[in-house]
Order: sequence, then C-alpha cells, then structure tokens
Amino acid sequence: MPRKKRVANVRGAKLLRVDGYIRVSTEEQAREGSSLILQREKIEWYCKAHDLELVRIECDAGVSAKTLEREGVAAVLDDLQRGRVDGLVVIKLDRLTRSLRDWAHLIERFFDDRAGRRLFSVSDSIDTRTAAGRMVLNLLMTVAQWEREVIAERTRDALQGKIGRGERCGRVRFGYALADDGKTLVPDPVQQKAIDFMRQWEAQGKTYRDMVALLTEMGIETKEPGGVWRPGVVYKILTRPIP
Repeated sequence: MPRKKRVANVRGAKLLRVDGYIRVSTEEQAREGSSLILQREKIEWYCKAHDLELVRIECDAGVSAKTLEREGVAAVLDDLQRGRVDGLVVIKLDRLTRSLRDWAHLIERFFDDRAGRRLFSVSDSIDTRTAAGRMVLNLLMTVAQWEREVIAERTRDALQGKIGRGERCGRVRFGYALADDGKTLVPDPVQQKAIDFMRQWEAQGKTYRDMVALLTEMGIETKEPGGVWRPGVVYKILTRPIP
C-alpha cells in the first residue's frame, strides 16, 4: 500500500500519523465480518474526529490475544519501531493483547514518554498525548493486575482447601496415592517414610543436593518410576503445605 504524504489540519499543524489495529477472536466472527467492519468504521471515525492521519488498518481475524505473535500486530509494531507512524489506534485495549506482561513491554517500548509513540483506545477513552490519557492507561493496567492477583489468591485458597481436606489437587503428590473414589488422597507408606528421611536430613543441615544423593543411593524412587531426583523436586516436597 503506498504511503500517504503527511497532511496538515486547518490550523497548519501536521497531523499525527497512526496505524489502526482490529481483531476478532473466533473463526465464526471472522467469517461473519460484521465485528471487523464495525471496528474499522469506528477507528476511521475516531481518526477524523481527533485530527489523526490514518495510514492503514491491520487486521488479525480469528486469533486470540494471549500473545503478540500475530501478523497484524507484528506489522503495526514494525511501523511504530521504524517511525513510519507516530501512534496506534485500537477499539479496546484487549484487541491488542490481554497479557499484562505484554502490555508492560509495549508501554515501555513504544508508548511511554521516552519512547514517544502514542496510543489511542476508542472505547477506553485513552489518548496518551495527554496526561489524563496516560493516567487512565496506568490505572487500567493497575486494576487489571489487581484483578489477576485476586483471581490467583482465590484459586490458591481453593486449592489449599482441597489439600486441607485431603483431596486430589492436580497431579497426585509424592507421599500419597489415590483412593478408590478417584479424588481422595491416602498416604503411601514408602513415600511417607522417604519424606520423613528428608525432614530429618533437613534438620541436620544437609543441602537439597545432599538429599538427592542419599535418596538415589537408598534406591528410593520418585513419583514416576525411573525418574531422576533433583534438588528442585526435594525442595517442592519439603515446602508444600501439609494436609
């Protein structure tokens, strides 16, 4: 697509050049096309209303926002990095990515004051040309991080509850076997004895590497027969919650 020449607004100032980016997450949405058309129209309207020169709109159809490994994203980020455009317009922040880690990278690489590129989100009312826009972006990222940590805490509490009731939680842990009901854990006498040895050695000041050597020498098997003992495995066994 040929590059447009930089144009001026009615006051004679050069317009900020931007790329647009649109995305839908399912193949069904991509086939129907209505969501993509609506996103495109909103971005075009936004650029006209805010004195932005829209260079092009990149699209990823039928892909999720779990990572940045997408053709459309790669194209707009390349334009930003090479200085072909001054900013990026999206309908919502989650169209670009849902990953907080990716957002932290994008803000530092492109959209903070030092990087100098601008981010516009139509539905989130974000315009990082202004202090208020930058504040809103930071607040949204902070709230998203808070929500993620709350979900993690709830998940951890639920898992701890299952562990406390002696129920299976993911893979069957070393020291236990699965009861006939398929969900309750029962102690495995041989593996429980191995854990007793580990605790005694820990009290004696032995390192996890020392314990690996002793377990191997005694012929004690890991949870998976034929598996290899490693210091990290011993550490996890000794530091996990005790039912």
